[in-house]
Amino acid sequence: MPDLDTREWLLTNGLGSFASGTISDVRTRTYHGWLFAATNPPSGRTLLFSHLEASLEILGRVVALGTNVWGNGQIERTGYEQLRRFDINPVPKWTWGQDNWQLTRQLVMPYGLVGTGDWGLGIGDKGTRGQGSRGAGEQGSRGEVAENFSPLPLCPSVTERSRSAAPLPLIPNAQFCHRILIQYRYEGTETAILRLRLLIAERDFHHQQIASQELQFSQLLGEQQVCLQAINSGRFGIPWHLRWTQGNYQPDAVWYWDYRLSEETKRGLGDKEDLHSPGYLIVTLQPGDTVTLEARVGFPDSVPSVLTVKTFAETVEAEQERLSQIFGWRDSGRGAGEHTSATLSNRGSRGAGEQGRSCSKFFPSAPVPLGTSASYVQFPIWEQLLKASDRFIVYRASIAGPTVIAGYHWFNDWGRDTLIALPGLALVPQRFDLAKGVLRTFGHYCRHGLIANAFPDLNGEPIYNSIDAALWWIETLGLYLEASQDWDFLAEQFPVVQQIYKAFVGGTHFNIQVDATDGLVSWDARGVALTWMDVVIEAHPVTPRYGKPVEINALWYSALCWLSQWAGRLSQMEYGSPVRLTKQAQRYANQAQHVKTSLQKFWNPQLGYLYDTIEPDDRRNFQIRPNAVLALSLHHCGFPEQQGCQILDLATTSLLTPYGLRSLDPGDPEYKGKYEGNQQQRDRAYHQGTVWTWLIGPYIRAWQRFYPQQSLPFDWQPLLDHFFFDACLGSISEIFDGDSPHTPRGAIAQAWSVAEVIRHIK
Repeated sequence: MPDLDTREWLLTNGLGSFASGTISDVRTRTYHGWLFAATNPPSGRTLLFSHLEASLEILGRVVALGTNVWGNGQIERTGYEQLRRFDINPVPKWTWGQDNWQLTRQLVMPYGLVGTGDWGLGIGDKGTRGQGSRGAGEQGSRGEVAENFSPLPLCPSVTERSRSAAPLPLIPNAQFCHRILIQYRYEGTETAILRLRLLIAERDFHHQQIASQELQFSQLLGEQQVCLQAINSGRFGIPWHLRWTQGNYQPDAVWYWDYRLSEETKRGLGDKEDLHSPGYLIVTLQPGDTVTLEARVGFPDSVPSVLTVKTFAETVEAEQERLSQIFGWRDSGRGAGEHTSATLSNRGSRGAGEQGRSCSKFFPSAPVPLGTSASYVQFPIWEQLLKASDRFIVYRASIAGPTVIAGYHWFNDWGRDTLIALPGLALVPQRFDLAKGVLRTFGHYCRHGLIANAFPDLNGEPIYNSIDAALWWIETLGLYLEASQDWDFLAEQFPVVQQIYKAFVGGTHFNIQVDATDGLVSWDARGVALTWMDVVIEAHPVTPRYGKPVEINALWYSALCWLSQWAGRLSQMEYGSPVRLTKQAQRYANQAQHVKTSLQKFWNPQLGYLYDTIEPDDRRNFQIRPNAVLALSLHHCGFPEQQGCQILDLATTSLLTPYGLRSLDPGDPEYKGKYEGNQQQRDRAYHQGTVWTWLIGPYIRAWQRFYPQQSLPFDWQPLLDHFFFDACLGSISEIFDGDSPHTPRGAIAQAWSVAEVIRHIK
């Protein structure tokens, strides 16, 4: 499809619902559509509303505005030929036109958690810097959607929770609201007739819909609205309705067969889809006329709110105000839409007297698919990154609290990803209530000293298939405490900290246990992969990393340092026995020193690098991987300056790219430079050379530690250009090919990719 611009856009609603598509308006993925509703937030994501197929009739001539690729490869309709412009800010906007007319379409997905009050997911949650509150100062099951959006379910019971952890606060009177607004505006010299044909579905967001006699759709036409519901083999689906400000609806049920989804073809997955059309809307437009539509999950309210031409603009303004209050843009004396410049954080990239490289730059206000000119404005880089970060913050019903979607389109929330991303998503922008809520939730679900790596849907159990989530929880808790000075929260969570410590020392699941001889953490369980390099194919981990992984033990060392520091602080507070806590602080410090000495077992003097793992039979894995850089980047580092510099030198020449770090040295026999092919082929390349953007953050922190007076040896511009112009506009991809030109791959918007860039932009 050489003529189609298949870069993507994304809208979210804070519940896991989303809308997504391409600049040229062609659907290329299973995950493209205008309303994927998370019926069991953030899970149960179901495609209900695919899109509207539009055509415009002027003086008897009909111009098709849609673009479709069919199973035989034919492109028809070819509305992209009339597409003149695409804008992404503040919301996606398409402009079609010819000499005597112009039609624009905009989409906005309103924030979906209603009645949240002063909660970390919503507004007013920046928290207070200082002494805190001390003293005066993949895949969920489909859920049900109740009429008028029932209150959120309560947190399910889970056995063996931390007895001393504080109960999770619930959001009172909160409600779900999954909806999207669409607005068309016509400019021209003649009266026009706009025809909008509904294309709908009811299917899980991972799968395609196939027409069958068992799948039918009912529709009930009302005053300027139609209520729709699937019926599959006699079972009723999710009710939803579409309403509009003007126009006449004509029922005309028909199937459109054999849409081709080209991105799924590349991924070796199902790539054909059938969509149902229950009818179409006819709107007569005079020059300057606007028509607004709203698709909303649930049956219509008995007394619905009024939908007017102003509703769309009011919704956009409300979303900008929500973001402004969260991030304090008004606090700095300017509105969310005003332009600002940012300076890259480069404490290690300039001399003491330099001012730093300004990141103020003129970017096109929007990429244009057909090569026409675009006006240039100054993008507010910092605000755009914060806006991107907010898309990942969602409410999980089963735990009645905040969590982080790892990436769009297909990921749910993952413990490890959330904890690594949290400093960038919450601490840098001072969303302390959000950080505290996430940390409290994870601590509440600590079991056998392990932190959940995946949360359940309703009535389910968490999944604890991670050795490092518990250690990342301690590391992130430490960063939160340093940023917020909320020492009461330390007192609240210290029993969870001790539970993790005791489990690792005494032994827990997956044969995770501290080696009594050297103090290092080891594990050994076949058929699983417990580190972040976690791909398993047919019960065989691609990168098993059994034994003692280097970054796990670096995290363990940092955790012991935190524990010693915290026990010492608590001994000075009104918490427990000061004598006992002082002794504990000394014991943790002694253990940390023992571990620091033992970390030298990872040093490979021949390479000037760290062994990736010390295997259970004491063999060393000498592959050059980024885990050595991770080991240098933590708050407490157990490696000396000379070794740190050598490690960074080799990582720079072997692993560093403009978009992050490779997961394996290109000179390794197991290296795979392209992440492509079917699922098994892609899984085998996932951690065998693929570039991971989130690793740029650990690399920068390590560089600033060991080379504080030297410039960062890479240019930010390619990654910023990617953020603004490539893949998903206004976000950062999960991964890139290890080989040049480093094509973006994987999820089009990844939480920890965005978060780590935020951590290093000031």
